[in-house]
Amino acid sequence: MTLQIAFRREQGASKVLLLLVSALLLTWTVTVATAASSKISDQSIDHLTKTGRAMAEIASAVKPAIVNISTTRTVKIQGGMDLFDDPFFKRFFGDQFNRQRQPRERKSAGLGSGVIVSADGYIVTNYHVVKEADEIKVTLADKKEYIGKVIGSDPKTEISIVKIEAKELPTLPWGNSEKLQVGEIVLAVGNPYGLNQTVTMGIVSAIGRANVGIADYEDFIQTDAAINPGNSGGALVNPRGELVGINTAIFSTSGGYQGIGFAIPSNMIKSIMDSLVQKGKVVRGWLGVSIQKITPELSKQFKMNEDTGILVSDAVENSPAEKAGIKRGDIIIEYDGKRTAEPYQLRNMVANTSPGEEHVLTILRDGIRQSVKVIIGDVPSDQQGEPGDYQNALKGIGVQEITPELAKKMNIPVRIKGVVINDIGDNVPASGVLIQGDVIQEINRKKISSLKEYQEIASKLKKDEDLLVLIFRNGASTFVTLSVKQ
Repeated sequence: MTLQIAFRREQGASKVLLLLVSALLLTWTVTVATAASSKISDQSIDHLTKTGRAMAEIASAVKPAIVNISTTRTVKIQGGMDLFDDPFFKRFFGDQFNRQRQPRERKSAGLGSGVIVSADGYIVTNYHVVKEADEIKVTLADKKEYIGKVIGSDPKTEISIVKIEAKELPTLPWGNSEKLQVGEIVLAVGNPYGLNQTVTMGIVSAIGRANVGIADYEDFIQTDAAINPGNSGGALVNPRGELVGINTAIFSTSGGYQGIGFAIPSNMIKSIMDSLVQKGKVVRGWLGVSIQKITPELSKQFKMNEDTGILVSDAVENSPAEKAGIKRGDIIIEYDGKRTAEPYQLRNMVANTSPGEEHVLTILRDGIRQSVKVIIGDVPSDQQGEPGDYQNALKGIGVQEITPELAKKMNIPVRIKGVVINDIGDNVPASGVLIQGDVIQEINRKKISSLKEYQEIASKLKKDEDLLVLIFRNGASTFVTLSVKQ
């Protein structure tokens, strides 16, 4: 009897389960049928079709001006084994192994992108794409190949200009990057991972990004258009097919796209290119002030109504600023009518100004607003700090003065004097020993407190002279040795 009741209960449970499954299947069938019978409106189809065609039209117009840049460079590799430095081996074998441990060389290949901006073969790309390259091969959209030559580079903005011998090339027109707005649609075109003529779409996520740590002069456009390795030097274009930026870097924890990319604005690129092509070097304007951001506490102390403007903490003697009457404690709120809320904004505005031009600064002094005319000067030679051409162990190292802004950004204590390494080649004696951001305090026990002193010492060093260098890195001072034989 008990078994029969249990059996009947199981039968009842099975019927209930069967009914539930049947109901679910019926519901799913009805849902699928309803979805299948639903119709996308003609208006939606028409709108998306037009949008797709517009994007395709822009991509088709832009792609012919985007090139693939492949480079080869020679890299030195230390050879030998550390055990041959052991006194035991030296006792029996002497230095014969060490004499054989000369650096070996190998060829390293690199890939990047570039943008043709003139019909006679001028191409804009990133500095790191062609840096230290022995050979540059430029491949056009139609698969034609040319040997490229670097006309000029500006490591401080990460821009290089490459020239190929060709005519009547497709080009991209310049766009006005200052008119870009957050939310505006942009296309990124380049050669990620060597996949030529790749187009991605996104929006302008932010403008005026600085303190990213990529270059000395930063005013980046941030975008979520997919940018990956190989996109460097490629184009960022607006819906009019105009060049508004050069894709430069990504923020990533994996090495690939994560929705944050940075591009150099076209207005900065054009200014640098004109200077490199016409003058053979970058000529930047110079005001001659030390400046800092206004904090709420400083705003209160200087009796300001709002936390805007830039505080002048010092004016260099005989500089354009001092000659114009700018004083310590002045607050610069405008440059030619354009607001200056961050130090990098004023720095970039002045740098993009040709020396000798007169401009107007709007300042607050003791709470009173006034205008000051200033004639922009040229950056003094002792503050430029381009990579040195010294034929000794310091070859290929670029350094610069430690400014108050730089010291604050890099957490360099006031007691530390010297020059900061801002560039270093891949195939030079110091590579692998010194890195960007190191502060050179001494060379061969001679103290360095300025760029001028560094240049004087570096120019007198012998070609084969070994160096003892005191550097400041990661909060500590360390002695290292440099040798042209490394």
